[in-house]
Amino acid sequence: MVATPADFHVEPTAGRPYAVFTRSRATLPALLKEHGIASGRCFVVTDDNVAELYGAQFETTLQDAGFEVSTHIVPPGETAKDLDALGAMYRWGFANDIDRQSPVIALGGGVVGDLAGFFAATILRGVPLVHVPTTLVAQVDSSIGGKTGVNHQSGKNLIGSFYRPLFTLTDTEFLSSLPEVEWRNGMAEVLKHALIRDREFYHSLREAWPGTLGRAPGAFERVVRRALEIKIEIVGQDELEHGLRRILNFGHTFGHAIERIAGYGTIGHGAAVALGMRAAAWVSAERGYDVSLVEVDALLKTLRPEVLPRLPLDWLIQSMRRDKKRVGNVLHLILLQEIGRAVVVDDVGEAELRTALEYALS
Repeated sequence: MVATPADFHVEPTAGRPYAVFTRSRATLPALLKEHGIASGRCFVVTDDNVAELYGAQFETTLQDAGFEVSTHIVPPGETAKDLDALGAMYRWGFANDIDRQSPVIALGGGVVGDLAGFFAATILRGVPLVHVPTTLVAQVDSSIGGKTGVNHQSGKNLIGSFYRPLFTLTDTEFLSSLPEVEWRNGMAEVLKHALIRDREFYHSLREAWPGTLGRAPGAFERVVRRALEIKIEIVGQDELEHGLRRILNFGHTFGHAIERIAGYGTIGHGAAVALGMRAAAWVSAERGYDVSLVEVDALLKTLRPEVLPRLPLDWLIQSMRRDKKRVGNVLHLILLQEIGRAVVVDDVGEAELRTALEYALS
């Protein structure tokens, strides 16, 4: 059998590389067979929304190729990503005789990918994992890089692991059914990639921003491809987030605190990150870095929630202090030295955090 050429390769400095394919989901059975999984049971994890739109068709595609399919459906949104949901998945896996050759296929957005990925990483000490991301956030960000995990009452993604998929299959046709709010959530991550790594991409996004937000023809392929390239480039150099990969957290330390204090599911991940990027951009400009706050903020304002609950600043700062990226009592934040160039700092004081949050939430 002639191997299907990959569109991208994630090549960490140590360990096994893996491919990213940008093509129709109908190619999944052939790709599984090319990767050594020719038959047997597949364990599909998805959520209610994706299952309603694509679940039956997806199962039929696998069954017609000779696979036996078992599907586990979780509620949509961050509230599904906890230890109780993970426990239910273990019971499902064991009840359906999962073995170490059984692939787990994550069909969904970032929540499904994180949850299914951690399930695959830990059940039987690891089974094959395949990502089939269906949202913009998942296609350009969360399905690449091996991060898996669940939330805890103390904070977001505090329990998890790095676990590489067998491969990722990205079909931009999924995006045609994406609700407007989820498209904007994804555009927050796309804009983040441009701000931290690619000035030219940022300017092209800014010029086409109204059309891109409106999902003009060609927007899917254009933004997904370049954002994917940026994520893959960074992950390839620093898979385990010891150095360069930390810049991908631009806006996330603020954003994760906002998500947690507002209540998971109250604010979309992308919208929370957009607020976090507003805060980080404010600190960057306040420190005299070469960032036009007015220009950047004009884009970020289009991605924030229309209605925000009242969020106590003291609680937000306390949550930020528990962020998993801190070292000891030192909180590391990502700022912009200039468009396309990010920097990690560890000297942002509480007064600065407070004012930045006030600005972002105003």
